[in-house]
Amino acid sequence: MSDKEFLEKEIAKWKCSPQRVMQIKGFLYYDNEHDILKRRRTMIGEDGKLQVVENLPNNRVIDNQYAKMVNQKANYLFGQPFAVECKNERYVELLKKVFNKRFMKMLKNSGKAAYNGGIAWLYPYYTEEGDFAFRLFPAYEILPFWKDNEHTILEFAVRLYLVMGYEGTTPTVIEKVEVYDMDGVHKFILDRGTLIPDIADEGESDCHHVTMTDAAGKVQKCNWSRIPLIPLKANELETPLLKKVKSLQDGINVMLSDFENNMQEDARNTILVLKNYDGTNLGEFRKNLAAYGAVKVRYDGETKGGVETLEIIVNAENYKAILELFKKALIENAMGYDAKDDRISGNPNQMNIQSMYSDIDIDANDTETEYQAAFEEILWFVNAHLANTGHGDFEGEEVTIIFNRDMMMNESEVIQNCAASVGILSDETIIGQHPWVDDPKAELERLEKQKQKEREEMLAQYDPFGQRDAPPGRGQGDVDEE
Repeated sequence: MSDKEFLEKEIAKWKCSPQRVMQIKGFLYYDNEHDILKRRRTMIGEDGKLQVVENLPNNRVIDNQYAKMVNQKANYLFGQPFAVECKNERYVELLKKVFNKRFMKMLKNSGKAAYNGGIAWLYPYYTEEGDFAFRLFPAYEILPFWKDNEHTILEFAVRLYLVMGYEGTTPTVIEKVEVYDMDGVHKFILDRGTLIPDIADEGESDCHHVTMTDAAGKVQKCNWSRIPLIPLKANELETPLLKKVKSLQDGINVMLSDFENNMQEDARNTILVLKNYDGTNLGEFRKNLAAYGAVKVRYDGETKGGVETLEIIVNAENYKAILELFKKALIENAMGYDAKDDRISGNPNQMNIQSMYSDIDIDANDTETEYQAAFEEILWFVNAHLANTGHGDFEGEEVTIIFNRDMMMNESEVIQNCAASVGILSDETIIGQHPWVDDPKAELERLEKQKQKEREEMLAQYDPFGQRDAPPGRGQGDVDEE
């Protein structure tokens, strides 16, 4: 088997694999494309098998608690800008230019993508303007081939993505494949399961990781010494969040849809009992009932006609109880938190708040561990970029990435604890824990400027000889009787 045949078989096996299907469903469920939208009402037919019934209410209601959990968990860990700590101040300033607001936004989006797919991928590259940047690939686009069972060392990877094209004047979807390895990027078109080299504008299907053109028009092609794909995992097993809560989310949708269906089954489409019906068949009866809202029955002598209904009492409290159980179970299985928790409704002290956040905090620890390992890969590419662009060699510098978690807190209680710690802890430690401070270093600088200004104002009250300014109405030579 050639390398090309091996890739064709692996791609065909991966495209419809349960793992990739669940990854795609994670993004679909986040975007309100749930399985309930394909639901059809059925009945038991004459042969005992289920048959589709088209004339019954078939509501498809979605209460997207899953998307709420994804947003909650991603914003909890990545909603606030992370901090960079390093002894080399020049290195920190260079890192801040790379980790700008655009990167912070991309990192938060990667958190959502990682929870939806179990894993997301960062691709370092240079823009057409020559700026160093990162691009985010979703899990269902990347087929990785690992060197180890722990999925830490990447041997090569395949990217499968769709583009819109034309065959003549007919729009069509084209499946494109890119293979990333140490030799560069190899481009193909997947045509009915066969890989065909995708000839680019340069006339080649293979290209290098980085292509640079100087002012004289000279082209220089380079490759990274690592494969430029960085895995961002939600957990060590790369399990999508939807896999943990899909049955609960579907149950919520079914309960709401069934409740609305039952409420809509009124006298015109529910079960009717006919007595001495003056008509030809039930179809005509249903048609007349729907059109005119009236029923014609026979009522003469001993022959008494009428219409009765078999009513099904819909108990709304039962649906409400089941929905509350489903929603609570979904929050617990997703390891999120309920902002309407009873623990903070009456006595919102800091211990109760931390208890409410305990599950999401534990799960965030797993995700942060995976992202801290990913940042080692990110910093390697950043250091290579800084070295290649003449900013210096920063390999081996100790850098700490601190994620600022977005946790609700009792600010007055925290401020009281900070005030009680004066004289016991350093000002830097206390300011770092203050809920109103985002940048402790900048706040310390502002505090030092404030103290310096107060000292200058106090010194301005004295004359150059060290004596106080004389009060009004007294000369400088006046002496008290004492």
